[in-house]
Amino acid sequence: MSVWSRLVNLFRTDRLYREIDEELNAHLEAAIEDGRDPLEARKAFGSLLRHWEASRDLKLVGWIDSLRADAIFGWRQLVKNPVTTTAAVLSLALAIGSCTSVFRLIDALILRPLLVEHADRLYAMVLRGVGPGGEVRDSDSNEYPQFLQMRAAVKDDAELIAVSWADTVDLTFSSDAEMEKAHEQFVSGWMFQSFGLKPVLGRLLTSDDDRKPKANPYAVLSYDYWSRRFGRNPQVIGRKFQTGNTLYQIVGIAPEGFTGTEPGVFTDIFLPTMMHSGVTHDDWSWIRTFILLKPAGSRERVRQRLQAVWNAVQTERAKGFTNWPPDRLKKFLQQRLLVEPAASGLSGMKETYQTALITIAVIVALVLLIACVNVANLLTAQAAARSREMALRVSIGAGKWRLIQLVLIESALLAAIATCAGAAFGWWSAPFVVARINAPDNPARLALPADWRVLTFVAALTAGATLLFGLLPALRASAIQPARALKGGDDPHARRRLMCSLIAAQVAFCFLVHFAADAFVSTLHRLSSQPTGFVADRLLTLDTVAKRPQPTEFWYQAATHLEQLAGVERVAVASWPLLSGTGSNGFVSVNGAPPGPVLGYFLNVSPGWLETMKIPLIKGRDFRPEDMTPGVAIVNQAFVKEYFHDIDPLGRTFNRGKNQFQVIGVAADARYRNMREPITPTAYIPLRFPSPEALSKATFLVRTASPNPLALAPMLRREIARARAEFRVSSVRTQREINDAQTVRERLLAALGVFFAGVALLLAGMGLYGVLDYSVLQRRRELGIRIAIGAPANDIAQRVTSGLFLMVLLGALAGGVAGILLEPSIKSLLYGTQPSDLRALVEPSVVILLTTLLTAIPAVIRGIKVDPVEMLRAE
Repeated sequence: MSVWSRLVNLFRTDRLYREIDEELNAHLEAAIEDGRDPLEARKAFGSLLRHWEASRDLKLVGWIDSLRADAIFGWRQLVKNPVTTTAAVLSLALAIGSCTSVFRLIDALILRPLLVEHADRLYAMVLRGVGPGGEVRDSDSNEYPQFLQMRAAVKDDAELIAVSWADTVDLTFSSDAEMEKAHEQFVSGWMFQSFGLKPVLGRLLTSDDDRKPKANPYAVLSYDYWSRRFGRNPQVIGRKFQTGNTLYQIVGIAPEGFTGTEPGVFTDIFLPTMMHSGVTHDDWSWIRTFILLKPAGSRERVRQRLQAVWNAVQTERAKGFTNWPPDRLKKFLQQRLLVEPAASGLSGMKETYQTALITIAVIVALVLLIACVNVANLLTAQAAARSREMALRVSIGAGKWRLIQLVLIESALLAAIATCAGAAFGWWSAPFVVARINAPDNPARLALPADWRVLTFVAALTAGATLLFGLLPALRASAIQPARALKGGDDPHARRRLMCSLIAAQVAFCFLVHFAADAFVSTLHRLSSQPTGFVADRLLTLDTVAKRPQPTEFWYQAATHLEQLAGVERVAVASWPLLSGTGSNGFVSVNGAPPGPVLGYFLNVSPGWLETMKIPLIKGRDFRPEDMTPGVAIVNQAFVKEYFHDIDPLGRTFNRGKNQFQVIGVAADARYRNMREPITPTAYIPLRFPSPEALSKATFLVRTASPNPLALAPMLRREIARARAEFRVSSVRTQREINDAQTVRERLLAALGVFFAGVALLLAGMGLYGVLDYSVLQRRRELGIRIAIGAPANDIAQRVTSGLFLMVLLGALAGGVAGILLEPSIKSLLYGTQPSDLRALVEPSVVILLTTLLTAIPAVIRGIKVDPVEMLRAE
């Protein structure tokens, strides 16, 4: 019989079995018709069962048929025990869904290669060493003139591609009234050709578009932006838009799926690098350098040539760094240039969240292990009721591997059901987490397709989970001894010891999850409670741009106009808000001395800014409208301590490069860029610039009388445009939102940590309850005899729980040791907290101990209420 016929017969077994029965009966009837005695004919024919099985094996694929039969039997077993099955499915589904969700995030942000040709040959230039501020860092920024020299140096081995950061910009397609935001990225004109990309419509940028500064104002839209903004209208080609003072013409649409080189951000518009203002500046680091290695190119040779160019360029530039401390300059020039793989692109979000995602991946893996141990315990307890069944199977000829297959098929069905439910959870939860990355006004965007990569991971995860929780019960089932099982079962103490050992492992995993969650919650609390030095309540920030640079007086006039509106208490203007992540710094020298090694930070502000921010002016005076920069400055206490060594600085001067400032006031300390760094030495300098310079963008800071400052946002938008027609508000945020954006990652980690800690605790509690309940069930006779001879309730409770509490203690100790070893891996995610502190070790221990006590109560009550008369009568 052909293989195809045997496979088809698998789907018509009832009909096949009838045909086999009819065929065997036909042989017997033919012998009887020939005159043979029926009994003699049956004896001569031999075993009907053996002939029936031989015939079946000839007409079926035997091993597939056995799998089918085991699957049917396994399904019946799952349906037969709905409570156990539901508990196992829910715990596994949550764990598998969480693992799937985290994998999708890691894949999208870290692993998934860009949709370009030869992504495996794509590298990035990275500088490792001491930066200008004295911090040890990895930097991927570069200056464009240096990039051109590097490109020429390695042209035989590789093609260099310059790509800027994907920045949010304001643009308009028709009039200022329709100003909108988009992500733009300046790229080398030859990038699309080097990446092997073809346009969907029009053409892409070329090398000819990227030869002369400001010569070719052309733009290419991403397919995603074209679809969202223009509904895939082909008439968009040739249309113009304005950003800043430049008018661009749209010449093409990039291919679908290519959203730039920065994971976490979907680039909307691609522009030639020559249209950027920094292409001629050798002191403006604004590009990342991608290296597309040629087939015969040498990665190490490219690195050496790039290092040589960097050394030559920076050594020459350093001759003009007269305001740098010599030691700092020496260390800066000792930076090592690396060529790192960049198949998945480069982004600040990847650097920020890579360690966090890996940590969360470890946590969900621990949750999966807890769930698998929990299900293994449930299946082990359930196997006690099936010991006789397994013994009978062995007695009638079932082999060891046949029993292993039977139990593993049942486990695989359980895992498959859980995977279906978990996949739905993973499909929903991954975008939910992404929506909480970054600030609300600039959310992350990640491509999260359910393609072969995700499906392969889910399949491998399901298979791994099946083996984790199903293999041990399967091996125990295959090792059963029929004689002992049929006499009354195998040794219950051995099974109880196994279950307690699994509980110890489960507690260790649970301790680790709680350990990490506690560290994340402590970090969030410490960061959130850090004093900022200013009052964020009732403070609204309006980032404003002008079509062309405007004199400072116009900005002051707009601020005065806003201050006269109802509901407005104070208005000031600054270059940018505090804690926005933006900063300006430089080395400071005092009294003609060489500059110190600590960078000073600078912020341009208007008169009244300190009062608007509610930063106390400790001594001296505030700025006046006529104050200029360079000229005067107000410094904070950290500045006085660092550069004036706590001597009264009023009237004294300091220099930043060639600019000299006289101190006219001292303000209290306030945080400048972020919450993690210490208070920086900061100098506030007047917003007013000497003619003919002017401002093209600044931020209005409005303190309102209302506790909800956003209620005034629509009116303030209109009034700013009414005060000066050239002004347009590009972004409105409360200062509280800006402050909260500093802890987005910490809040995400804390929320996920607490969630998974709760899940781990629930699963561990289920496992503890299952083991205790099984222990009481197996020891009912012993407990009944002890109660009959007068054992008190506390003695019964101790005997029921003593072994379990020992396993919990061992598991907690193992988890504590593992947590201390884990500390260096998560140290970069923490702030002001040490995971190895006594409190960090005690809190998870207390939570697990309380959980153990709660889960032990039902089992203890059941053990105490065992009826000795009933047990002895049953015996």
